[in-house]
Amino acid sequence: MNLKNIDKHPVLIHKRTLGQRAADYLTDHAGSWKFIITFIGFLVLWVIFNGIAWIEHWDPYPFILLNLVLSCIAAIQAPIILMSQNREEQRDRIRAEYDYEINKKAEKEIEVIKKQLDRIEKKLK
Repeated sequence: MNLKNIDKHPVLIHKRTLGQRAADYLTDHAGSWKFIITFIGFLVLWVIFNGIAWIEHWDPYPFILLNLVLSCIAAIQAPIILMSQNREEQRDRIRAEYDYEINKKAEKEIEVIKKQLDRIEKKLK
């Protein structure tokens, strides 16, 4: 593995497709407190506005339409988040492989230095 070309690895190049950028954006924002609070606000407003609607309740009490909307959001959101996490896992795995190679190289260099120090110590005695 060539350690000089780590930045040229295809997974680590930051040119992402539109789908990858969208998945990363969704992952970054769907896991935030801002999103959670906003979504809770949306749910509360849905229930309140539908509950006080005098005419034309668009979603009667068991809120079946709301349930459908939430199920669709979850069905779409989960695979997109998994795609983003898989890409992050690939990047982490590649970085770990490079770190391992660097550690092996450093270990060999340290062994060489230790041998040189041992030889110097023997000559000084």
